[in-house]
Amino acid sequence: MTVHRPRAAALAAVLTAAALSLSACGSAGTSAKSGDTAAGAKKEAKDATSAADFGGMDALVAAAKKEGKLHVITLPKDWANYGKIMDSFKAKYGIEIEDENPDGSSQDEINAITSRKGQDRAPDVVDLGSAFAVSAAKDGLLAPYKVANFDKVPDTMKEATGLTVNDYGGYISIGCDAKAIPVCPKTFADLLKPEYKGKVALNGNPTKSGSAFGGVYAAALANGGSLDNIQPGIDFFAKLKQSGNFVPVESTPATVEKGETPISIDWSYLNAGYTDEFKGKGIDWQVAVPSDGSYAQYYNQAINKTAPHPAAARLWQEYLFSAEGQNLFLGGYATPALFDTLKKDGTLDATAAAKLPAVEKPFTTFPTQDQITAAKKVVTENWTKAIAG
Repeated sequence: MTVHRPRAAALAAVLTAAALSLSACGSAGTSAKSGDTAAGAKKEAKDATSAADFGGMDALVAAAKKEGKLHVITLPKDWANYGKIMDSFKAKYGIEIEDENPDGSSQDEINAITSRKGQDRAPDVVDLGSAFAVSAAKDGLLAPYKVANFDKVPDTMKEATGLTVNDYGGYISIGCDAKAIPVCPKTFADLLKPEYKGKVALNGNPTKSGSAFGGVYAAALANGGSLDNIQPGIDFFAKLKQSGNFVPVESTPATVEKGETPISIDWSYLNAGYTDEFKGKGIDWQVAVPSDGSYAQYYNQAINKTAPHPAAARLWQEYLFSAEGQNLFLGGYATPALFDTLKKDGTLDATAAAKLPAVEKPFTTFPTQDQITAAKKVVTENWTKAIAG
């Protein structure tokens, strides 16, 4: 499986707290009617901004079941436990899920929304890195929606009207096959050592992939850069390539298993997942969150403004932000947006929480949307020539 989805976002205090405790079909415009609003007017599902617009959760569930399908896009089953999340949603509501292009990127998600507007094939929901979520929101591609737990999500983790909401996150980490690498690297500085020649990879291209973008941001912080200056991260990977250590192969579970990418810079929840996944395959996959380049982010949930299954799209959001959905993210080694709320309510899966990778230096200052947008521009303009040079 090729896992290289674009993601880059502003984390918030919830991830810091977690670290201290321890990385889309149907007929477009379906007009399923919602319940009465407070003013007594009817709203179509595509215009509903909360379950109340359907007359409550029961009515939302009924409308979603009537549509009978949810079209998601670029959700690999081994990414943050999405396989189990999709299976659990289907079992709970009897709604079929079509997961298109699981190997794609956030940019692919945005392209699908714009190119398939008004078509059955358009994605109902998207899961985007912040740089991409900001662009989609500014371009008017997303629908505002507030889930039942919206008020419990920290203000720094959501757009005020619910256009985008952080759902899960993690730290940039270095994964390493300890059986193939005698001494695994723990920091970005380590990656420059000659013994790692031809062994270091990223999960994707940072101009398209949020995980790779996060890797470049982390490298920048490790090499004199800042949230306002990502260029040192690009320079670091150019130096890593010139040394022969960086290989232009997108790391995936398949490349890890084949030994093609024995060192992979990726989100902590993906690398931690590999530890269990490959335990019985002769791979001792170890994970370190680099202390010299500590960088964390969340991904963003959003609804396509012209979703072909608008009720199912909104029910999906409700499920992801329920205690059940949030704990399923945690079961995939990701830190859920409602980590603190679940802990306070006594609904947190403590066993899963204990498996989160240790963080020596918690990331506590997060990039603003303007900083992410500016960093994305710099990466887009400079990455290819730096790596090709």
